[in-house]
Amino acid sequence: MTDASWIEADGCLRRDFGFADFSEAFAFMTRVAMLAEASNHHPEWSNVYHRVSITLTTHDAGNTVTEADRRLAAAIDQLVA
Repeated sequence: MTDASWIEADGCLRRDFGFADFSEAFAFMTRVAMLAEASNHHPEWSNVYHRVSITLTTHDAGNTVTEADRRLAAAIDQLVA
């Protein structure tokens, strides 16, 4: 189960994801971590039980959304498609 698509506001892309349980949420975070490490672009995120919230922004570009954020968001979307 996932929520709506990415929302762009305040120089960030944000999206919330919902899963059946903590194990599914944690497995998703592990897959995102591997994508992030491979792209050298890391999210800000939080996890509470079956919910994962992700925020993407590029700090080096003045805390704004860049193509790196959009690419990582698209890759994350592929994980839940």
